[in-house]
Amino acid sequence: MRIVFVRHCEPDYTIDSLTPRGWEEASLLADRVSKWNVDDFYMSPLGRAKDTAKVSLDRRAELGLNHEASVLPWLKEFYYDLKYPDTNEPCMCWDHMPSYFSGNKDLHDKDRWYDTDLMRSGNIRAEYEAVTYAFDELLKGYGYVRRSDGTYEVTSHNDKTIVMFCHFGVTALLTGHMTGVAPTCLWQNFFMAPSSVTIIGSEEREEGTASFRVQVFGDTAHLTSKNESVSSSGYFAEVLSI
Repeated sequence: MRIVFVRHCEPDYTIDSLTPRGWEEASLLADRVSKWNVDDFYMSPLGRAKDTAKVSLDRRAELGLNHEASVLPWLKEFYYDLKYPDTNEPCMCWDHMPSYFSGNKDLHDKDRWYDTDLMRSGNIRAEYEAVTYAFDELLKGYGYVRRSDGTYEVTSHNDKTIVMFCHFGVTALLTGHMTGVAPTCLWQNFFMAPSSVTIIGSEEREEGTASFRVQVFGDTAHLTSKNESVSSSGYFAEVLSI
């Protein structure tokens, strides 16, 4: 199966919707989504993701492809406040200065990152486990049951494609969960532009066993192919649009 994560278009966080530029991105994104063969759509309960999804679903409806997107509460942005252990200064779970992150190697470990003093200040392990449990329950319905080693037992093979309109933080978290990478490494070192597309597919190289592999991460071809620049929202430098 294939799981397509779509980050919401350029956000106006003050109203939990899109900026004027974001609405333009949503239209170009909809041109792309309208060509996909999709079995099921899901979306975050937050306004910026729902608005992004609506433009794509409306475009598909115009073509006679009528779909409803199910709202998944746990697909909301993974946004939790923390406090630095040494200073008690507030911070956010997926935004740290490079010197702090690089100097704390446990934050790079897929099995220990959520048990660091920093993450315990926000009860992140419980939040992480709640999201990943709900996600795995969804995959179970498609015939993929997670094992303790991180692979998935295939109880019913399928070639379905599902699309999730959501956010960078939760996409990185679920990508790490599926691929065995600490999400902190993805949060800190990877960028996913507004409206970008991430594709993760299952591989069944051993009978009855599936693993997931990233095919595309943060792709913005629907913008660059139209000579539109890529938004740097969430980035700390100018994004190269090529």
